[in-house]
Amino acid sequence: MASKVAASIEISPKQAAESQDLRGLFPRGVRVYMTDVGTDAARTFTAGAARLDDLGYVAVPHFACRRLTTHTDLETRIRMLAEEANVSDVLVIGGGLDKPAGEFTSTMDVLETGLFDKYGIKRIAVAGHPEGSPDFTKDTAEQALRLKQEFAKRTDAEMRIVTQFGFDAPGFIRWAVGLTDAGIDLPVHLGVAGPAKIPTLVKYAMMCGVGASVQFIKRQAASLGTMVRGFDPEVVVRPIEDHINNSGQTSIEQVHVFAFGGIKKAAEWLKERGSWAA
Repeated sequence: MASKVAASIEISPKQAAESQDLRGLFPRGVRVYMTDVGTDAARTFTAGAARLDDLGYVAVPHFACRRLTTHTDLETRIRMLAEEANVSDVLVIGGGLDKPAGEFTSTMDVLETGLFDKYGIKRIAVAGHPEGSPDFTKDTAEQALRLKQEFAKRTDAEMRIVTQFGFDAPGFIRWAVGLTDAGIDLPVHLGVAGPAKIPTLVKYAMMCGVGASVQFIKRQAASLGTMVRGFDPEVVVRPIEDHINNSGQTSIEQVHVFAFGGIKKAAEWLKERGSWAA
């Protein structure tokens, strides 16, 4: 019997700290990522991570490097998360600003501080871009991932790639296979959107600059039935799941769910499909 693909999920720090729906909503031990859009203070992140830890989940706070200011502020945030919220797993991303807010211009700048290792944070996710980016070329992206793989080899960090969400499952699979062919063998977690209304997905796709995904959504929107029912994530997840089960060997380990239609709806879908035990 084919196994169901595992899944992590993403919420905001405020949801993590305050949502009354979280207790028992996810399986114990699941990774719950906390987004960093530059508006939440270190104290908010720490409170959210501590609550996720208390509920039995693995908190994975984002570090948006170009949004960080100073080495001192970075260390304070890491220390608070590690010592007050038991954080041992993080996602380190560029951060998307044209001009850095402080000392850090890239993910490698933050990794090379050695602060994650200093505070016992060994599991580190970095960003992948299956659809590419207007900010850099494919070769530049591959070189950046190669640097991160080399960092993992010379440290004891357990690194993985977590991607932006998208809808082109065959394209995402080809991208992951291409990384392996290029000698990048870090585990890959592919970003997918959870159940949501089409207008909601269009809004987030436009905000995130996921161009090919916007075209997919527009094609879906042409169907009246899709507009009424909303987006079905299975059209993306099933091909990924089939690839994992049938490829024999793949760098793709699981999916990472963006709960644009709400965390309860995403959790119910993941439980119903068997990715999460009820």
